[in-house]
Amino acid sequence: MTVDPKIAAALKGVSTGTITTVLLKKGLRNVWMRGTRPVRAGQPRLLGHAFTLRFVPAREDLATPASWSSPISTRTAIEAMPDGCIAVADAMGVTDAGIFGDILCARMAKKGVAGLVTDGVMRDLAGVIGTGLPVWCQGTAAPASVAALTFVNWQEPIGCGGVAVFPDDLIVVDDDGAVVIPKAMIEEVCAVAADQEALEEWIMGEVTAGAALPGLYPPNAENKARYDAWKAAR
Repeated sequence: MTVDPKIAAALKGVSTGTITTVLLKKGLRNVWMRGTRPVRAGQPRLLGHAFTLRFVPAREDLATPASWSSPISTRTAIEAMPDGCIAVADAMGVTDAGIFGDILCARMAKKGVAGLVTDGVMRDLAGVIGTGLPVWCQGTAAPASVAALTFVNWQEPIGCGGVAVFPDDLIVVDDDGAVVIPKAMIEEVCAVAADQEALEEWIMGEVTAGAALPGLYPPNAENKARYDAWKAAR
């Protein structure tokens, strides 16, 4: 499921920091997924609809290497991922077993998955980086997922990094991590996000020129009028 071009254009260049501010003004405080750090420097900023995956604690009769051939497996889930999605995996913050390695990431990259976000960790780091799939996670671990986790389902509501994520929510990721925009609020956020980013650009210009912060950030009526004039003249 690719992002509507109008939505992509509206959010082009809008940082996750700005998006959290916009959502905060709309009453949503818990939208940034804890532990979602870029696995390497220079990863591209991405946005895409969430394809969710859920792990639970390992149970010995289910979390086995044999489970990798089960119809309910990460392998099967990957085959269901649409082009352009961002895979979001709820690993419950477990950091002593890697949920994906190089082969699974290579398949995701081949299918056109835009990126992977998880509050867990990866294994086969050099190989994962070599696939070119952008990944945000908590780090790395050598053991396979079944050492600590059982994979149970995909495309259902999950909690990733302490944030509720539903299938087809919009995910935005950059150097500051991953943020979720609820599906029902995407257009509403887009309508104001670009203006918030432009306002902060103008404020930064004023600060660089030596302006004091009171009355500027946030802007009072006088500065708001100056900003509006600046924006109209762009």
